[in-house]
This record gives sequence, structure tokens and C-alpha cells, in this order.
Amino acid sequence: MTVEAMASRHTGAEEQPRGRWAAYMASVGAVVYGLPHLWWGMGISATFPGDFQAATAAGDAGIGYWGFGVFSIIAAVGPLALVQRWGRIFPRWPVLIPSWTVSVALTFWGLGYFYMRYFLAVGRLQPTPRFAVQDADPQAVWGLLWYADFLMLGIALGVATWHYQRRTRTTRTP
Repeated sequence: MTVEAMASRHTGAEEQPRGRWAAYMASVGAVVYGLPHLWWGMGISATFPGDFQAATAAGDAGIGYWGFGVFSIIAAVGPLALVQRWGRIFPRWPVLIPSWTVSVALTFWGLGYFYMRYFLAVGRLQPTPRFAVQDADPQAVWGLLWYADFLMLGIALGVATWHYQRRTRTTRTP
């Protein structure tokens, strides 16, 4: 094996699949979050984490569901910019800053839910009466799925961003 062939094996090619896998996982996570919001906006209550009728009684909830749904579907393209050839047209920092920011925010949002659930379970937190009623709804179990999705989305986006950052790092010569 020549020196050039050995050097080309260690130029980041081996980390591409992991970064690509994480980016696709983050993209799928955004779609998984967005699609139910679209069908909730259409009045379909499947997988809604709580009392759908009470939540939609305000009248403008459908606008929020449509907004979150459309935004999430569009946002699913973001992680792909980290691994697809067309993503290279963007400067490095305008890709890294929002990717890291969203990754950290989603990870902490997902962790916060499970942290709260733990402290409710051990009695260190007392729920408000409104939360206790909402939490008693059998549909509330869907909250576990949605917050696990936030956690998975944040971690996957972080992994993809880390690989992108390493792959696009430039070395400066003195």
C-alpha cells in the first residue's frame, strides 16, 4: 500500500458514514415530529398527548399545529445540509451556529421532560392541579414519544454537527 493510499484512508472518509447516519436520523426525527402536527391541524387526534378536544377548543390551535408541522418538515432539510454535497455551498459558520444551538436546545428540552417526570415520580415535585388532570389522561403517554423524539433529534443533530465541524475544519499554516 502506498503512502498516498494510507493517507487518503485517514482524511475523514471513515467518519462520513457516522455523520451521515446521524444527519438522516435527525432529519427523520423532524419529520416524525412534524407529520402529527399536520394531521392534528386537520382534526385527527391520533397520537395527541392529552385531551385533543380541550386543546383544540381555543380555535386557533389548528394554526399552531399547521405552523409547527410545516416548520418541522422544512427544518428536516437542515441536518441534510451537513452531509449532502449541496450543503457545501453554505459558509461553515452559518451552518455550525444554528446546528449547535438547535442541538443543545432540543437535547435539553427532551432531558428536561424526563428530569421532571423523574422528580414527579419520586415526590420531589408536586404537580399543579391543571397538570395533574392533564397527566391523568390516557393519551398523555404519547408525551414520552414526543420528548424522546426531541432528545434523539438533539443528540443526532449534535453528532452530525460534530462530524461536519471536524470534516470542514481548515488547518492554518504558520
